[in-house]
Amino acid sequence: MDAIRRFSKPVLRRPRAVLAFEGWNDACEAASGVVEFILEGSNVMEPFAVIDPEEFFDFQVRRPTVAIDAGGTRSLSWPTTKFFAVPSPIGDHDLVVVLGEEPSFRWKTFARHVTKLLAEMDVEEVVLLGAFIGQVAHTKPVPIVGVATDPALVAEHGLLGSSYEGPTGIVGVLQEACREVGMPAISLWAATPHYLAANANPKAMLALAGRASEILDLRIDTSALETASAEFDERVSDAMESSDELAGYVHELEEEQEDVNPADLDPGLTDDLVTEIESFLRDQD
Repeated sequence: MDAIRRFSKPVLRRPRAVLAFEGWNDACEAASGVVEFILEGSNVMEPFAVIDPEEFFDFQVRRPTVAIDAGGTRSLSWPTTKFFAVPSPIGDHDLVVVLGEEPSFRWKTFARHVTKLLAEMDVEEVVLLGAFIGQVAHTKPVPIVGVATDPALVAEHGLLGSSYEGPTGIVGVLQEACREVGMPAISLWAATPHYLAANANPKAMLALAGRASEILDLRIDTSALETASAEFDERVSDAMESSDELAGYVHELEEEQEDVNPADLDPGLTDDLVTEIESFLRDQD
């Protein structure tokens, strides 16, 4: 049985693709939030294809959810990877948007299914979105680290390089799958403040959306994200005003960030950083 279910094959103009996956790759919902924002703005509701989850998920870890409609009918929702076709009213490129969750099993097979569908749509270039918890301050511009199938793409787009070595997520596996089939791909990683790890971060979403639109040569109306980002900064500033300890902690991070090479930002430190801020907050009680 083919894990790919195709509902239609849209006709797109020299399409490019943007992908995001919830889970390990998606700190503060920054990556998935950008893709959801693009879909909401495009009014495209139905996918043209999905990858069936049966082979790729542990349903005791990621259980399906039950919903009841107004008529009392129950339905199940599964962790399906969805592919959307988003025509662009301007420019030379339409967009393929992919949104899913990081699978539990058979990552190589899963990644090959993804690249197979992208190749069927004649996708010319792929942008993968990710975000990680970093030792960064919210008062500074969001660092965006780039990793590409061709390292020259990182410099070409003025991105911060990465020297990270260690565990990776499905975004890293998909980039390697793109390289194997000769499809240019670049992943953009936003570093989000570890002391705000429990919150969705519209500031990181805005930074990722801006970089993705530049690379894909697409016009994305980010005005709603700009408003949400400003409100987010205001709420955090209010919290700092009510806590001298938190304000001092952020000031220390600002000074440390001045001396840190962005290429040395380490996604593998996520657990340690979250533990650090939890310990800090406990000490303030």
